[in-house]
Amino acid sequence: MPTSPIRPTIRPVLAVSAAVFRDGKVLLAQRGAKLGRGLWTLPGGRVEPGEALADAAAREVMEEVGVACAIIGVAGALDIIHRDADGNLTTHFVVVCHAAEWRAGEAAIGPEAQAVGWFDPDTLTQEPMTEGLAGMVAAAARMSRES
Repeated sequence: MPTSPIRPTIRPVLAVSAAVFRDGKVLLAQRGAKLGRGLWTLPGGRVEPGEALADAAAREVMEEVGVACAIIGVAGALDIIHRDADGNLTTHFVVVCHAAEWRAGEAAIGPEAQAVGWFDPDTLTQEPMTEGLAGMVAAAARMSRES
């Protein structure tokens, strides 16, 4: 009797990102990693055990692009779900997006960011970007203007 291959259990992974604003522009990083290579996105990554969401967001921005920021608050959350050609779940990230203000440092590339730049939030749709990015940046921009 043939058996089907055992698939590992895929569980949602908690991650954070931050829309960092400086002089009305938002900081984006172009992904250099395999998943999403070439897409523009907010700097971010996984939350470490025992780490508060805001602390994780600020840490990830510093690690990925070398910028210190002050977190304003949560702008929203996204489910990033990927499936293979057969429809099988391959990854599921729950990303809590934050609004933040630049404090210090010049954005730089690194192992996870092949390019960085400051963008006008109103013209983001002209760039290839991760799903849901424009909406999260818009929500974060409103928070930034109100802070």
